[in-house]
Amino acid sequence: MTHASAETKGAGLADNERLEFLGDRVLGLMTAEALLKAFQKASEGEIAPRLNALVRRETLAAVAEEIGLGECLVLSHGEDQSGGRKKSALLADACEALIAALYKDGGMRAAKRFFDAYWSERLVQTTEVPRDAKTRLQEWAQAEGIGIPVYKEVARSGPDHAPLFTIQVSVGDRDPVQGKGASKRDAEQEAATQALATAGIIV
Repeated sequence: MTHASAETKGAGLADNERLEFLGDRVLGLMTAEALLKAFQKASEGEIAPRLNALVRRETLAAVAEEIGLGECLVLSHGEDQSGGRKKSALLADACEALIAALYKDGGMRAAKRFFDAYWSERLVQTTEVPRDAKTRLQEWAQAEGIGIPVYKEVARSGPDHAPLFTIQVSVGDRDPVQGKGASKRDAEQEAATQALATAGIIV
């Protein structure tokens, strides 16, 4: 469970990034198969937002917290001191790496046992099609006849392994609002959430 920030040169340790890449794909496949089995009459348009809700950073971070994965992370001193073991982005990445490690060590059966233990109940909770903040904002804007939300990256800070994006969203002639996140997607979702809150709409 080695984060990219860790001082591992000469120690023979590789960071999580390649495992995170694989774990993301393994989780997506398991989730897609589980949803198609659970919702046999649902259309692709109904399945997709459910899948997004189950594989998003917040869900992965919640699972990581349940199993105490933060305590196992190998971090740089600075990242550790700044609360890295509790950061949702780091926990989510580590959870993806764990899924990949299970898959590489024990195949899909091992990965599926972990998935079933921590995602089965969450999957049942997606009986209603979830709508994310960006979707809600676009639906509201179109219903109000004020055009489609326009997103723009206005800032990026932090190191390459832990960037922080700032995204601005404009809707019609309303004042633009901003959101921040560890990825552009997360920052866009936060900006949309803030825009909805400004309009008095709860996500």
